[in-house]
Amino acid sequence: MPPVDYTPLIDDVRGHVRSGTALLKPHRLVACIGSRMALSLFVNATEPAEALVGATTSEAIGLDLLRSKEADLLICTDRLEQGNGGSLVESAKQLQPAPTTLMVVTQPRRLITIRRAFEAGCDGICLESQIGLGTVVMALQTVSAGASYMEKGLHQQYFQGYCGLADAPLARLTEREVEVLQRITANATNQEIAADLFISLETVKSHVAQVLQKLACRSRLQAAIKGIRLGLVEWPEDR
Repeated sequence: MPPVDYTPLIDDVRGHVRSGTALLKPHRLVACIGSRMALSLFVNATEPAEALVGATTSEAIGLDLLRSKEADLLICTDRLEQGNGGSLVESAKQLQPAPTTLMVVTQPRRLITIRRAFEAGCDGICLESQIGLGTVVMALQTVSAGASYMEKGLHQQYFQGYCGLADAPLARLTEREVEVLQRITANATNQEIAADLFISLETVKSHVAQVLQKLACRSRLQAAIKGIRLGLVEWPEDR
């Protein structure tokens, strides 16, 4: 990975941090980050402080914190000091209620960990290499609104050859369901889909549920990637 000079981006990075912390206000967050330095910086930067109810470098401790602190948001990295982020997301999604999950990929070649999180229903996946450029803020905005987030580069590089996504749908999608799926791939929320298609919010929810069922997917993110792999929809050019 080539080095990056953040000097010209200092003001932008600080702005992204402020925007990101503002998005955390309504949540009870557990951060599970493999780097102690990164975790310390994250803890120090998080505002309001009470939004962060747990911070660790361990998968097992992270899961315990999610349960005991009744957290509704997990931010983790794929690499942890003990365990890994993919396994943590998988366990977190089995909790009731399951928290929203966002995983930052620090080691893109660890495909098993990434795919494990993906198949478990991870709500957002982004690259560490894009941190500071607004990717985490965008991911937080997207998953906090109930949509899914995945960087285009991650899909293109690490999922195109993944045959596990190529299974045929359990049933044929209707034209309207395909329209909804196309908007899901663009990170659109239910409210945005409703406004775009001039239909009610409840109708959107019904279509989304049908899409997930027919594609046998646990999450909007998984449905988006599977829809692209099957040729049902295209990845938006402006992502």
